[in-house]
Amino acid sequence: MAVTGAILVGFLIAHMIGNLKIFLGASDFDHYAEWLRTMGEPAVPRRTVLTILEIVLGVSVLLHMWSAISLARRARAARPVKYQGKKKSNAQGYATHTMRYGGVVILLFVIWHLLDLTFYAVNPKGSDATPYDRVVADFDASRWYITVWYVLAVLLVGLHLRHGIWSAFQTLGLRSPRNNNALRGLAGGLAAVVTIGFIAVPISVTFGWVS
Repeated sequence: MAVTGAILVGFLIAHMIGNLKIFLGASDFDHYAEWLRTMGEPAVPRRTVLTILEIVLGVSVLLHMWSAISLARRARAARPVKYQGKKKSNAQGYATHTMRYGGVVILLFVIWHLLDLTFYAVNPKGSDATPYDRVVADFDASRWYITVWYVLAVLLVGLHLRHGIWSAFQTLGLRSPRNNNALRGLAGGLAAVVTIGFIAVPISVTFGWVS
């Protein structure tokens, strides 16, 4: 689960950096979108590298979900009888709800995001537009509810990242009493950067800073 999570975190960081190119203007953003599809040319056909990356990401998501379900079942099997104490740790309850229910919302968000900006099925401009124009149309002020949905989903991604990165440090044996606070700060800081980076685009379009 930690390894697949690390792959997904790497993807999120790269995706966020690419998204921020929209602030450089339509030409740079569209050029970046085209580059994603032409990586490796002429050594390999158009979109080959991108398709391979998408397959790796898809497999990582499935393995990440499978790991989460397997670990939950293993935990229940190891403790068939509930603890007698009724008081639960606030931190543990927060983590459980964030990772479990947040993960479901994030999955639904990813499906919508693919239908919107990859397959263009729910995008106002459809396939007959540039990547820049599709993003601007998507988060237009008249479609404020889409921006709200996007922002809420990304906030959940940030919470998921914060706890997930911290858990990965523990799982991979990188945490120690000496670096505990540093790693916790790193997890929170990285999650905050990714969250702000993703939210910046829809907010800027909705308020007319990008048009």
